[in-house]
Order: sequence, then structure tokens, then C-alpha cells
Amino acid sequence: QVQLVESGGGLVQAGGSLRLSCAASRSIFSINVMDWYRQAPGKQRELVATITSGGNTDYADSVKGRFTISRDNAKNTVYLRMNSLKPEDTAVYYCNAHISGAPYWGQGTQVTVSS
Repeated sequence: QVQLVESGGGLVQAGGSLRLSCAASRSIFSINVMDWYRQAPGKQRELVATITSGGNTDYADSVKGRFTISRDNAKNTVYLRMNSLKPEDTAVYYCNAHISGAPYWGQGTQVTVSS
């Protein structure tokens, strides 16, 4: 098991940047896949970015070139750097870890992008 705590959300103007953090309660060294998802009001939760233990990354088309996912195993933390933010990026952002086939979620952090 693991507990995940997201932070770094807030209100930002369009074109601005934020860096989200996801701090884990235990070592993430052995967690093969960690993700960032987001959920906007009235919409389904969608996958934003994925990073494997080997450092391989993947992104939703809507954020490619603007968002960067990274992990610091020494700090048990996964990050999501978000640049060139758009109003449509407004959502609650959730961190997710895959452990033994089960998903573990954080409580989420709100990101609001004003136009």
C-alpha cells in the first residue's frame, strides 16, 4: 500500500506555469507505473501523463509539448510540470500509483486557469 499526497495546484493565468508534486508515504523505487490524471467538472477522469520506473514517459495528446512528468525516487515524489497552461486545463489533478495491479489515488489538487 501507499498513501499519495498531491500539492502545488492553484489559480494561474492562461500561459502560466505550475508544478504539481505527488509525495508518497513509502519508497516509489519499486512502483513501476505512476500517473497523473485530471477530472474537470462534469467530465470523466482522464489520463494526463505516465512515467515508468525506467523513466519512460507518455502523455495525452492535449498536453504533449506543454507538460512534463518526472520522478525523484530519492524523495519518493512524482512531479508534473505544466507550462503554457490553458483554461481547458482547469481540473482536479490526481496522482495514481499501480501496485500489484491495484490503483492507489491521492486526494487531488485543484488547478484553475483563468483566461
